[in-house]
Amino acid sequence: MVGADNFLYLSWVEKSTDTTQLLFSKFDGSEWSEAEQIASGTNWFVNWADYPMMSSLKNGTLIAHYFAKNAAGTYSYDVNLVTKSDQDWSDNFIPHDDGTPTEHGFVTMLPLTDSTFQVTWLDGRNTGGGDHSSHTGGAMTLRTAIINSNGSVSEDTELDDRTCDCCQTGGAMTSQGPIIVYRDRSELEIRDISIVRKVNGKWTNPENIASDLWNIAGCPVNGPRADAQGDNLVVAWYSAANSKPMVKVVFSGDAGASFMSPITVDDQMPMGRVDVAMIDERAAVVSWLTMDGKRSVIMARKVNKNGTTESPVIIAETSDSKGSGFPQLAYFKGDFYAAWTSMEEDITQVKMAKISL
Repeated sequence: MVGADNFLYLSWVEKSTDTTQLLFSKFDGSEWSEAEQIASGTNWFVNWADYPMMSSLKNGTLIAHYFAKNAAGTYSYDVNLVTKSDQDWSDNFIPHDDGTPTEHGFVTMLPLTDSTFQVTWLDGRNTGGGDHSSHTGGAMTLRTAIINSNGSVSEDTELDDRTCDCCQTGGAMTSQGPIIVYRDRSELEIRDISIVRKVNGKWTNPENIASDLWNIAGCPVNGPRADAQGDNLVVAWYSAANSKPMVKVVFSGDAGASFMSPITVDDQMPMGRVDVAMIDERAAVVSWLTMDGKRSVIMARKVNKNGTTESPVIIAETSDSKGSGFPQLAYFKGDFYAAWTSMEEDITQVKMAKISL
């Protein structure tokens, strides 16, 4: 994650016999800081697809999140936030107040002002159960709130009353305000990517960014990612409509009010798990998992706003298992950095590479 304070951040989870901890390091362009613990606990929910993240303000204030169990159900857990304005991390607090033993996760955190963050999550308060198979009481929803650097919560708002259960959310700060992208869910089980935008302090109604018409009865666990520079916005996502797996990208020149035609990045049996970062107002780089012969690899490709693409490059060989997680991509001081979970010879590590395209 590239922070608003112009540092590159890497966070990761380490797990011992009875304790889980979230750590981070930051990079100034020449060296990484010593690893620092953000939080630890014994009742955390740790999942390959729903993972902790960080964000920062220009003044260096940090925010991070993790998940803690709130009941015995497999997917009964809360979003827990912590902030850091000086030397120490704050006590944990929860941005949602429903108190239900249901799922709350797949968080996006964006710097909003000099002292606040926009935090968005999938909220299961209407689902009525702690297991994905028992979502009979209602649908998963998308909610957001403003989090002050001192930990106060305000403007808790429902953005969409029916979303896919367990696809990651994504977001970006445009010159007109924050946008959130996510996998929506219609009554007919069409699960395409939608966007909501905060314009003049008010959230717009959800709108599809492209009509893939992917009809799927279960959650594909493959959410979208977004990045922005000024009014220029890019969104990347995975779809398998009509049993044709694809990774796609779409650009907007008006902060997400409208979009150009989608660009196909990979239609040769990709697995998704995308990320995207803008180079400038005309181009972006997309990363994703795909097959190269018989091996699973993390691939990256430059995509231009005019619809052209450059030759893809292989970042690293990886596993197609859940344990390999979701690779992350960042554009920092003129270079691209990729981070991923490596599983070699039963040793799990976090690795990073600087990419030349």
